[in-house]
Amino acid sequence: MEPAAYTGFDTTLADPGIVTIAFNNPERLNASTGAMKRDLLEVLAQIQMDDAARVVIFTGKGDAFWAGDDLSGGDIDRSNAAVPPIFAGHHSPMGTYNGLRVLSQTVNTAVRNLDKLTIAAINGYAIQTGFSLALACDFRIAARGSKMGSATLRFGLLPDEGGQFLLVQHLGVAGAMDFLMRQRIVDADRALDLGLLHSVVEPDALLAEAHELAVELANGPQMAMRMLKRSIYLAAEQTWAHGLEDIASRTAVTDHLPDAREGVSAFRDKRTPRFNTDLPSSP
Repeated sequence: MEPAAYTGFDTTLADPGIVTIAFNNPERLNASTGAMKRDLLEVLAQIQMDDAARVVIFTGKGDAFWAGDDLSGGDIDRSNAAVPPIFAGHHSPMGTYNGLRVLSQTVNTAVRNLDKLTIAAINGYAIQTGFSLALACDFRIAARGSKMGSATLRFGLLPDEGGQFLLVQHLGVAGAMDFLMRQRIVDADRALDLGLLHSVVEPDALLAEAHELAVELANGPQMAMRMLKRSIYLAAEQTWAHGLEDIASRTAVTDHLPDAREGVSAFRDKRTPRFNTDLPSSP
């Protein structure tokens, strides 16, 4: 990944291939704009194509992870942004449709389709679009005291970036109905009880916990893990027969990669495997 000025977030890349995307507009609780979403799509495309990037951590600066969309009606200066301005507004039904299909929904699709594993390190408010992005990630860790939910009905709006689909996958139909219709915003401990989080930690331990998990994931056999990630998500929507066919097709590839040979050799030698020797390291 080449350094660039992005709108609404900073990026860093550290060994062993850990990309951190930190939303950086704390004065607005890191609320999103169209410009921010366009730049997120750009950087996610770069991460997908960069073999040195293995795991992505999303987090926020200040008191919020990502507190929904900026409803102030304005956008922020993009004079130094990586992606040139493209006008897109909710000024008409078609504008709303295109804004959702091209930007808001596409961001969550890009996160979900990314073959590298993703971690949401939720440091504060994760509301509406920010909540859905966290649900689209593969792992979610939250600081105790964080608040999260959709609650779009408080504005007469819908969880239009795919939030209803993600909540059904996490909570089932009955749970998603209760969560969305009753406009729930829950704290981290309650979210953990509901199964929306993998763990809750004290605020000052959040980034260290996320980084420790990222290092563990980044040191695993990357090609097999990327294949398995896609197969797990497909399994949630496939029949048994389709799931078996999918994992068999992927195994026909992964069983013959260097990491598989190394894993077997390490097991026989009673040592820790050294995976990913054929992948580039981060700068």
